[in-house]
Amino acid sequence: MRGHRGRHDPRRRPGRSHPRRGGARRDRPRRAARTGPGPAGPSRLSPVAVVPRPPGAEPELRAADFERARALAAAWAGLALGPQKRAMVQARLGRRLRALGLGSFAAYWARLEDPTTAAEERQAFINALTTNTTEFFREPHHFTYLRTRWAPAAWARARQGAPRRLRLWSAGCASGEEAYSLAIVLVEAGLVAPGWNTRVLASDIDTEALARAAAGRYPAERLAALPPAVRVRHFRPRSDAPREWEVQPALRALVTVRRLNLVEEPWPIRTHFDVIFCRNVLIYFDRPTQRRILARLRAQLVPGGLLALGHAESAFGLVEGLTPVGPTLYRAER
Repeated sequence: MRGHRGRHDPRRRPGRSHPRRGGARRDRPRRAARTGPGPAGPSRLSPVAVVPRPPGAEPELRAADFERARALAAAWAGLALGPQKRAMVQARLGRRLRALGLGSFAAYWARLEDPTTAAEERQAFINALTTNTTEFFREPHHFTYLRTRWAPAAWARARQGAPRRLRLWSAGCASGEEAYSLAIVLVEAGLVAPGWNTRVLASDIDTEALARAAAGRYPAERLAALPPAVRVRHFRPRSDAPREWEVQPALRALVTVRRLNLVEEPWPIRTHFDVIFCRNVLIYFDRPTQRRILARLRAQLVPGGLLALGHAESAFGLVEGLTPVGPTLYRAER
């Protein structure tokens, strides 16, 4: 009531800003807005209704869904996804569900089991969960060794009559930067035609990454760290795409892009390699899978061939017949 703020009102309870309406008794207890059992016993109020998830909201990855995703990733791609990867799986598969217009993981599992969509969706599942971090001349000490030690040795063997045939493999090439870096080393060292039979195999399990590798097109910022002379010799700006460069045809012709799943047996490869780069790939596998893959990589090397692993990887205690020649760089024993 206006004009009575300073007056004592017998109906006003201490701490209230307005008087009670309807003549309610002061000693009547106030009802708590509980939705479940509390200290005073079960509430007589109706439970709160569940609000439907709004369109576009993230589907819920329940514990059972996460375990299923982990099992499929291990079976299909050898990926060892620890409990700490749940948020990553939620985000990556969640994007796939939104792209498909699916509102739950139950619907997604059904799609993976449907014979009409299973093959395509299985590859999309693998693509979603693989990691494709790469750059040109990443971990440069490996490329320095190729330029300063391996390439001169290849020339020395050729002068002594050895076949001028070289095979290099980027196993887990992602979008191709590593494979083209190997090809650049070969060109700069003069280990290409005329006179040489040289090829680089670029393989990965992720078909979306392989499509980018096959195209050989990269944003200008991906080439920014390359020396200007290297960039100009081996890349050219695209006339139809500002701020994008593509690999020169001569360099692109050295690289064969191919899908290959490292955990599948046998590998569809008949040749042996002088150099294999399998860097920052083994870290996604468990120990037994690492051991099997390393043994198979060792078997694909020519005597004296080189195997390069990632900075957090090691062949120690996992495979015989490899001798360290540098940080995470090994030579196959003859």
